[in-house]
Amino acid sequence: MNPSTLAALAAFPQQLEDFYRAVPEGYQRWVPPSWDGIPSEAYNAIGQICHVRDIEIDGYHVRLERTLREDTPVLASLDGEALAAARNYQGASASEVLATFAAARRKTLQIITSLSAADLARQAVFEGYGALTLCSLVHYLCRHDQQHLAGLQWLLGKIDASRDEEG
Repeated sequence: MNPSTLAALAAFPQQLEDFYRAVPEGYQRWVPPSWDGIPSEAYNAIGQICHVRDIEIDGYHVRLERTLREDTPVLASLDGEALAAARNYQGASASEVLATFAAARRKTLQIITSLSAADLARQAVFEGYGALTLCSLVHYLCRHDQQHLAGLQWLLGKIDASRDEEG
């Protein structure tokens, strides 16, 4: 696994927290009039961090473990909207979500850094992505991180624009 990807994965929990904390007070659950152009799924700020937590634990932990344990498993994509409704993202505590995510990411990094070259070459089929290796899966996780940082920046831009219109 290349060091830049590992470094990005390790830095992400703090970046996620920093970007979330940049959201002005009272806007954590704010929804823009339009989601046009958002680079991530259409979640408000609290929804963004809840989604990242759930995809880490219910998505990538399961995918990594199955790819290590099974021969060419078929890995499901998760229904983020169903998770958001079932887990009441809008009622979540940001501090708890961020702490749970940080612990989950530490586990992810422990798994990844323990992998051999043979482990990284293990194959799976990921719904929506097709055939891949475990190494590919790690890159897709890193891409998912970046997508949600971009989503939070997009929200910050929309919040700033809406505050200018109000004031």
